[in-house]
Amino acid sequence: MHDALLAHLKRSSKLFMDETPAPVLDPGRGKTKKGYFWALARDDRGWNGPEPPGVAFTYAPGRSGEHAVKILQGFEGVLQVDGYAGYNRVLDPRDNDPIQLAYCWAHARRKLYELTHHNVAPIAEEGLKQIAAHYRIEGQIRGQFIDERLSVRQQKSTPKVAAFKIWLDNARTQVSAKSPRGQALKYIVKYWGGLTLFLTDSRIEMDSNTVERTIRPIALQRKNALFAGHDAGAQN
Repeated sequence: MHDALLAHLKRSSKLFMDETPAPVLDPGRGKTKKGYFWALARDDRGWNGPEPPGVAFTYAPGRSGEHAVKILQGFEGVLQVDGYAGYNRVLDPRDNDPIQLAYCWAHARRKLYELTHHNVAPIAEEGLKQIAAHYRIEGQIRGQFIDERLSVRQQKSTPKVAAFKIWLDNARTQVSAKSPRGQALKYIVKYWGGLTLFLTDSRIEMDSNTVERTIRPIALQRKNALFAGHDAGAQN
């Protein structure tokens, strides 16, 4: 059933992916080693897609992008992820069918939010304000059909994102590139291409929260069960 679900998900043209630690007992050392559960998820309800939501978890003994490559064999389309560099491995045409990476505005927002959590940070606060405006537009079109979502995004979101980019470039000139503010802004610039894909493809969400929500039960189980007995147990 797991293999069938994974194969069914990979026939989609738009998926989410994320990974989370899975502590596994390392026999003979009296300690645990760090494996990972990789989640591959689909949720097309945002654009009234025809398929039901679903998620499949795969265990791997590490976090290297080679595990993502293996899991995604046979998938072709848009993969929405966070900024973990390991996902760049899936872009190699020698390893996978054509895949396009869309990135997550929630992670970009988080970088700015961390600056305001304990300090006054006018630049970060302005960035958060503008990102919130993007999300308000998304709230208005959630569940609408592709053409309707694309039309609204082109009319409302595209100008706001363009204004955000002008602000972003200007803000970077006002801070040290090595400062926390500079690093937060640099993160957004680094992933800009994948962050703005949602403007031209209305299947793409602004963030990867869909797959992060599927991982929450795994995190709770990790607290309750502590660790798996061995790699085979984690896979089971």
